[in-house]
Amino acid sequence: IQLYPATSSTSEVSFHQIDRRSHQRIHHLNVIDGDKPIANDDIVKGFEYSKGKYVIVEPDEIKGLRLATQKTISVAQFIDAKDLPPYLFEKPYFVVPDQKGSAEAFAVVREAMIQSDKVAIGEAAFSGREHLIAIAPHPDKKVRGMMAYTLRYAEELRKAKDYFGGIHEQSIDKKELELANQLIKSQSAPFRLDDFKDDYEAALRELINAKRNEKPLPAVEEKPRAKVVNLMDALRRSVDESKSKPASTRSSRKGPRLVKTGKRSHRAA
Repeated sequence: IQLYPATSSTSEVSFHQIDRRSHQRIHHLNVIDGDKPIANDDIVKGFEYSKGKYVIVEPDEIKGLRLATQKTISVAQFIDAKDLPPYLFEKPYFVVPDQKGSAEAFAVVREAMIQSDKVAIGEAAFSGREHLIAIAPHPDKKVRGMMAYTLRYAEELRKAKDYFGGIHEQSIDKKELELANQLIKSQSAPFRLDDFKDDYEAALRELINAKRNEKPLPAVEEKPRAKVVNLMDALRRSVDESKSKPASTRSSRKGPRLVKTGKRSHRAA
């Protein structure tokens, strides 16, 4: 099989570091103590095993690592698709059969995985490291290819109990639960990916185009100051608003709004 990245970053707005006065692009030099520049050929990888002490690893030594997964994907087992936790997923790839006569075997395995609702778990080495991989038929059964998803290893995941351990068990009020179920039902709709756009990216492009064409900058929309409200009051209002809308407009993204408080300690993994 062959793997192709299923995502692209070409649509993202990217910035360079620029000197405010001269508008010249800033370049970073590879230097050591004393500002002495280092040639690219003299830069190697080093693992710091104690403060200021490194094990040097040469590029040829990395290439020489003997991994069976460098040229193949080693499938370790098949699992039920429902048993693969979403938080393990990292990056998607398209999987297509190799052009050397493997299309028939590819089609047979794909069909068997569809019928059994199974996902293959294996490992493959690329991009400078070994990856845990899940291979599954494309969600659209009309598509003849399959998908591969790089997964996180167990040691990459933080322990959930470190974050959820302080959440105490709560008693559930039946009326409030019924209200929450009403809200979920009223806001339920088929998922259409095209309905969701990156508004921040669009706003950035609008800002850049205005500055480039020397036009007035886009007006900043003033958002009302967030107020911490009772969650059940918010649920009731959301249900009432949903009931008053025509059925064709109930699939909009405007559901209940929850106020997030406190400082962000780190970005989500």
